[in-house]
Amino acid sequence: MAKFLSALDKSNSIKTLIGGKQLSKENEEMTGTTIMALTYNGGVLIAADSRTSAGSFVANRVSDKLTHISDRIYCCRSGSSADTQAIADLVRYHMDFHRMSLGNQPLVKSAAIVFKNFCYNYRDQMSASIIVAGWDKINGPQIYTIPVGGMCLKQKFAIGGSGSTFIYGYMDTHYKDNMTKEQCIDLAKKAISLSIYRDSSSGGIIRMADITENSIDRYIFKQNEFKFTPDYTKEAMC
Repeated sequence: MAKFLSALDKSNSIKTLIGGKQLSKENEEMTGTTIMALTYNGGVLIAADSRTSAGSFVANRVSDKLTHISDRIYCCRSGSSADTQAIADLVRYHMDFHRMSLGNQPLVKSAAIVFKNFCYNYRDQMSASIIVAGWDKINGPQIYTIPVGGMCLKQKFAIGGSGSTFIYGYMDTHYKDNMTKEQCIDLAKKAISLSIYRDSSSGGIIRMADITENSIDRYIFKQNEFKFTPDYTKEAMC
């Protein structure tokens, strides 16, 4: 890891260098996607679709865009798969170092700030949009969104990726304070199914993770459990 960090500093780029030449971005794998996080009474729920694209091709139908960072901290990734995976690995390293040095679990805000620093410092070399979500003993359930460019915002719920364009109004209307876990799961499932229907870069299955003080529970919803088709499209089919 130390060698990787040294190479990163020297190259001033998050991209991998081979033979002194930067890898081509043509047909780069992208998590053009729908990601979201919602706080509720006692925890935070994160969710994402599972489609990864390379140009006009679907490279992976069941990719996992929910990445474990620390004991009760996860991130949702959208943008370049290579960039977001590299940043997540680096932040995980920093959080492990924090835990071993200070003898306690890092705060969700600490992870979000490290993500923000990487996204800001390398904003011209990479494409990465991150949602950091988790629970800590100081502030409870929290969500931070770091869009392309490196800004960091704390929010009660956050959505991102290409599919989020189609569901901002839906989420603004249906998200409420003090929702239950079951209500959040139902809302996330409906919202992502809507974005999958409208956004060609979103698809596959829906993955979720429920993060609370005591546990992290993962869920998978297959297409036959959420597939959305409006009634008017059925009538219009020839």
